Amino acid sequence: MARLKNALRGHFIAPYVLGDEAPTEWMELAKWISNVSDDTDEQTDDTGYYDGDGSQETTVTGVSAAYSFEGSFDPEDKAQAYIEGIRFKTGENRKVWHKVVTSDGKKTFIGVATVSAIVAGSGDATEFEDFSCTISYNQIPKETVTPTTPETAKLNLNK
Repeated sequence: MARLKNALRGHFIAPYVLGDEAPTEWMELAKWISNVSDDTDEQTDDTGYYDGDGSQETTVTGVSAAYSFEGSFDPEDKAQAYIEGIRFKTGENRKVWHKVVTSDGKKTFIGVATVSAIVAGSGDATEFEDFSCTISYNQIPKETVTPTTPETAKLNLNK
């Protein structure tokens, strides 16, 4: 199996409107983004059972999928400008649709998410303005599998 660069994984956002289905038009969150971290958190329960040897078993009871983005702020980039525009909003106004396309283009994850920890314009005077945020799915995103090859993966990202 080939190793694929992280840059081939696509992250996209779209405005969220309560009751609307997933959109068909997306804004890619990629320009000047230098690092994306998978900040998924798992809640677990450790319990030992009499039908075993008494050792604790770990059961995952919840998953909170999240990604953190870091890079340079570009106010002309549609995705960054949208996120900067909700920086002082709260509640429902911080929700977006978030789409992740795996680096091989074979899986897409779509769901409603909340944007937090927004930084759009910060940093040392001698450096470019910082941009960062965390996008956390509000529930497990819907997974879609698309047969493709690594060569066509990047072409399928905006579909």
